[in-house]
Amino acid sequence: MHSFLGVAVVSALLQILVSYTAVSGVSWEEWWTYDGISGPAFWGLINPEWSLCNKGRRQSPVNLEPDQLLFDPNLRFLHIDKHRINGLISNTGHSVIFTVENETRHHINITGGPLSYKYQFHEIHIHYGLHDQFGSEHAINGYTFPAEIQIFGFNSQLYSNFSEALHKAQGIVSISLLLQLGDLSNPELRVLTEELENIKYGGAEMLVNKLSVRGLLPDTDYYMTYDGSTTAPACYETVTWIIVNKPIYITKQQLHGLRRLMQGDARHPKAPLGNNFRPPQPLYHRAVRTNIDFDLSKYPGKTCPSMHRDMHYKAKSWTQY
Repeated sequence: MHSFLGVAVVSALLQILVSYTAVSGVSWEEWWTYDGISGPAFWGLINPEWSLCNKGRRQSPVNLEPDQLLFDPNLRFLHIDKHRINGLISNTGHSVIFTVENETRHHINITGGPLSYKYQFHEIHIHYGLHDQFGSEHAINGYTFPAEIQIFGFNSQLYSNFSEALHKAQGIVSISLLLQLGDLSNPELRVLTEELENIKYGGAEMLVNKLSVRGLLPDTDYYMTYDGSTTAPACYETVTWIIVNKPIYITKQQLHGLRRLMQGDARHPKAPLGNNFRPPQPLYHRAVRTNIDFDLSKYPGKTCPSMHRDMHYKAKSWTQY
């Protein structure tokens, strides 16, 4: 009886929510950080076009377990063009996004790794928490980081733009950089965070000049990869994820700057922008491949600290050479 009433109450609330969304034109961002019946768990119920968010079998992010990784000797090193670009950094009211300038003539290409096609860089998303214990979307052995940067590109050999590629097979690549607290920040991350004070409120944007996307990556050739989805509605299952094996570093000051950002405008600032991450989704039967060979006998005396040892992970097998 009680469970029936509970279902009835939730159903009624969902009907109110859907009606309100339809009437008021409220976007899904408005429901991200609210309590109760809102948030990522209800995306697929609020809008039928987002049904993959609840029913999909290749959803992202996921919790990555080092002792379950599959070594793939055919995986190549990842290549990202080194030249610098201009673009806009925006407070969307839900996330912090850097988008490449439309007039860019020299596009940044992403090739190699697990990719069979050439991908063109399009934008960067920053996810972060309001506390240091969480913020990243991906987790390693259940360990979450204060923030995560995701570098998105679209398949420029099959599709004409990012919007088209979003819902097409092998359409999107996303390179995940996990951020750890440190005394000295990644230099290119400083280029992005210098403008945070100017995008404090939702809808604000600022020009960023001469950003090196390649410079955001840590000094490693090792990564994990799996087939997944976008981590926001409509949760399209078209993303090849590449999670880099070492973190980059962000300072307390930079995190404080992110946590000062607000969802609303100056008159109605609403809630802080942080905690804009989707919880881990079931992996089901997907393989998570890596180019790290775990056979340490091939590399006597040549091991060096990996991200997973730096982060106090318990699995001892994930070692970078």
